[in-house]
Amino acid sequence: MRDHKLGRRDFVKSAVGAGVALGALARATPAHARVLGANDRINVAVIGVGGRGTYLLRWVMETGGQIAPPPPLFGPPRERKEPDPALATQVVSVCDVYAKRKNAAAEFAKCDSTLDYRQVLDRPDVDAVIIATPDHWHARMALEAMAKGKDVYLEKPVTHTVEEAKNVAAGVKKTGRVLQVGSQTTSSDQWWKARQAMQDGMIGKLLMSQGSYHRNSDKGEWNWTIDPAAGPDGKGDDFVDWKMWLGDAPPRPWDADRFFRFRKYWDYSGGTATDLFYHVVAPLNICWGEAQFPRRVYGSGGNYVFTDDGREVPDTFMLTADYPKGHSLVLSSSMANDSHIPGLIRGHEGTIVMVPDGKFEGRVEFITVTPQPIAKQAFKDKHGTIEMKIETEPRESHMENFLRCVRTRQTPVLDADTAYRAMVPIGMAVQSYREGRVLYFDEAAEKVVPTAPKA
Repeated sequence: MRDHKLGRRDFVKSAVGAGVALGALARATPAHARVLGANDRINVAVIGVGGRGTYLLRWVMETGGQIAPPPPLFGPPRERKEPDPALATQVVSVCDVYAKRKNAAAEFAKCDSTLDYRQVLDRPDVDAVIIATPDHWHARMALEAMAKGKDVYLEKPVTHTVEEAKNVAAGVKKTGRVLQVGSQTTSSDQWWKARQAMQDGMIGKLLMSQGSYHRNSDKGEWNWTIDPAAGPDGKGDDFVDWKMWLGDAPPRPWDADRFFRFRKYWDYSGGTATDLFYHVVAPLNICWGEAQFPRRVYGSGGNYVFTDDGREVPDTFMLTADYPKGHSLVLSSSMANDSHIPGLIRGHEGTIVMVPDGKFEGRVEFITVTPQPIAKQAFKDKHGTIEMKIETEPRESHMENFLRCVRTRQTPVLDADTAYRAMVPIGMAVQSYREGRVLYFDEAAEKVVPTAPKA
């Protein structure tokens, strides 16, 4: 733990970029976004076109009718859903600091490209941006985009730190822009069915929510392929603007492992917590019926297997959080064992199982509500059964929801406020692990503190 000690100066520095951007937002004159006509396409730019960004590029082009979706890899051809004309989209620009990625994405989308995201934000014809950069750039880019009048699809986690998430939520309120955070599982129906079951009193008093995210790889999670020719001295496609990529992170000489495998390092990521736990905490906030701040958080674990690949983040990590309304959150993960635990919510009178196999990915066919013995007879009298399976229904996709909200100005499924409250226990758990102590959240001041705030 001593090697991972987080000093206050380091913690404050990690939020400097977002703080500067928020200050710029406060000083900026109101940006005049392009007013979309009924027949206008939504002009989109994608910033960051690595593995995830390329996936999102294709997805927005398919959703907006710019390209046709591919046939399924297995099974009979599926009935293709005709794109909604209201979501008609055109990708007009892509951006990446790695020339090879930028050029490949531009060729695929048949659009302009740049190494500098600021050139994208300065374009008056761009209505919305998709940001799929490393975590330490999320807040700054989102805030600058909103200041320029752009709507934002921001990949998960919403930000690198708690303070940055707070700033992004404040930025949305100030600008009135649409911001969707890209944990796409939150658009699946099981969370909304669980939310309704809880509101209907089917499990009584909420006690605990649990979930997990487990993987296993002989290479170690996040050890993606490195292009040995890439770097700041590379020519043509091999050029990487390393200084731009670092941004507000501590300056370092070129390090291909950090560039291609950034999730292993604290300067740019929170490891499992920010990469994977976000897919658990965000939908649970939906289930609870309202996004909530935790009162007390503890992060524990260690790097038990992958000790020789330079990673700073643990391969096994646990999060526990207690909430002021009298319930707890318990999450487990390991990147060295792929056996999940079910995703469920425990109440005093019953239990809801949303994810029986523990994989918080996509829609399940049904959720299961089972009463506790103390409430079984009352449950049977009311519902005519001692266990209830509630079928889920198709909902529009996360990208469809974002584009529709760009058009209608409604609030998206995973808005900035919910995303902020999901980020608080995650960011606190990372800080707790690195500092080796329990941390508390002062809800009145909206800040992480080392001792329990006075009631």
